[in-house]
Amino acid sequence: MGEKETKMRFRLLGMNHYQWIVIVVLLAMLFLFSDNSIFKRIEYDRQIRDLKSQIEFYRAQSDTNRLKLNELQSNKYNLEKFARENYFMKKDNEEVFIIE
Repeated sequence: MGEKETKMRFRLLGMNHYQWIVIVVLLAMLFLFSDNSIFKRIEYDRQIRDLKSQIEFYRAQSDTNRLKLNELQSNKYNLEKFARENYFMKKDNEEVFIIE
């Protein structure tokens, strides 16, 4: 019976220790070295978080620009002020001095 006990010792769920080693190696290769590895998954999650924060930033910027555009289209004075400040435009009878 001693020989039978040693054979039983190396079997777990009907597999011997060589089969378990192969399974562990395959699982390690699957989770650590493949295209779907844990490290790449963490990297992809980080990229997704960065992209979501960029989306929020650009949405807020878009809302701000939409409000500015609405203001410029609705008020002639604001449109003239914007053109003067950003594009150095002037009326025909004016002189503009740029001081830097």
